[in-house]
Amino acid sequence: MKTTKQLLTRVMLAVITLTLLSFDLPSSWFKAGSDPKSYDMGIDKGAGQDGKNAATIKSNTKKAKGFGTLMQNCLPDNYIGKRVRMTAMVKTQDVSDWAGIWLRVDEKESNSNISFDNMKDGKKDRSIKGTTDWTKYEIVLDVPVNATNLAYGALLVGTGQVWFDNIKFELVDNTVPTTGRDNQSKTANKQPVNLDFEQ
Repeated sequence: MKTTKQLLTRVMLAVITLTLLSFDLPSSWFKAGSDPKSYDMGIDKGAGQDGKNAATIKSNTKKAKGFGTLMQNCLPDNYIGKRVRMTAMVKTQDVSDWAGIWLRVDEKESNSNISFDNMKDGKKDRSIKGTTDWTKYEIVLDVPVNATNLAYGALLVGTGQVWFDNIKFELVDNTVPTTGRDNQSKTANKQPVNLDFEQ
């Protein structure tokens, strides 16, 4: 039979473990996904490059049934009618399925997005698996004139942990190829096109 001291020790260890696994959410970011309860998300203090902070998503169950994402939205005003590249530094540990950064261009009052890339469902599979060191990844998408929102973040599917940091947005010209899929039927043209029906 366990003594009171042994039981108290076990309780204290459990509390310490739970404390270590809880992360504070970074300002202006929020949790989402198909199964966000299966993931702990937030700031991992000192876990970034050069000992700085990084955001992280870590599974808290042995069998996650979906995915968790730490994400943010912003207005597309600075990128309307232009091509944008989003970059981020990412590190992973024991990712059983896959992880990645993602970017989505939304249109108001539409159930489908204009363009999207999560590093797996874009033009080609670039998803991150297993254990990897800090690496720079990028997504390039067009932001057409009918865009009303940019949504972006990082995601984890299955078990493991992903860290991400130093997300940047920059404008690029049309010589830089896009990486995601476009919903052409939802994209407004800047001017009339294919008026002779030869394309």
